[in-house]
Amino acid sequence: MVTKKTEKDIEYLREGGKRLAFILKELQKKVAPGVTGQELEDFARKLTEEGGDKPAFLGHMSKHDKVPYPAGLCLSINDEVVHSPATGEGKVIKEGDVVSLDYGIIHKGLYTDSAVTVAVGKVDAVAKKLLSVTKKALEIGIKECKNGNTTGDIGFAIEEYVKPYKFGIIRELAGHGVGYKVHEDPYIPNYGKKGTGEKLFPGMVIAIEPMLNEGTADIKLAEDGFTYKTRDGKRGAHFEHTILITEGKPEILTK
Repeated sequence: MVTKKTEKDIEYLREGGKRLAFILKELQKKVAPGVTGQELEDFARKLTEEGGDKPAFLGHMSKHDKVPYPAGLCLSINDEVVHSPATGEGKVIKEGDVVSLDYGIIHKGLYTDSAVTVAVGKVDAVAKKLLSVTKKALEIGIKECKNGNTTGDIGFAIEEYVKPYKFGIIRELAGHGVGYKVHEDPYIPNYGKKGTGEKLFPGMVIAIEPMLNEGTADIKLAEDGFTYKTRDGKRGAHFEHTILITEGKPEILTK
């Protein structure tokens, strides 16, 4: 069921979104060769707890999970597109890596969710293009987050923008509603047809998150049961914001 947030909810989500944006910005500064996932996890938790908040993903279980999620931070490197626990064994960042930081917090009982992908040191032209196209795809998707538009309008706009670049748009994973839980309705694919899906309305809060692969769109679930990887071993990228639908322009809560 798609939910409408109250004015008080939105006030708290704005606060939480700003806190999350600050944490992600600080995490990006820490990303460097030799830094471990555990170090980034510890830093994210420290900043979160200092603000009196909680990490949203830690201990989360979807209906498909067999065990609770073991980290607060998703740290996905190169062919790991999304959902890779930062606390995974052997997680060490190297020069030339493409690194996705996906984090969420619970502030006053409400959830916000955001992600960014960064290049570590010198990377090749393909990696730079992958990151810039994925980031721009997010911006284009957000522009469609208007009262009266549909989730299909968002997906269509993203897909049409990405097509000329030949990057793979992951079909199995998508954006989603957020606020009362980590994942709520509606389901918001990064592809689609205009005018289809759920209609957007003021007070609706959603997470838009393009996930693109350097090669094909095919992905596989790793042995850890959480990490989604590209099937061809090429790199992936992921950008995400939590968005409030208003009577006018969409409001980016995690900016």
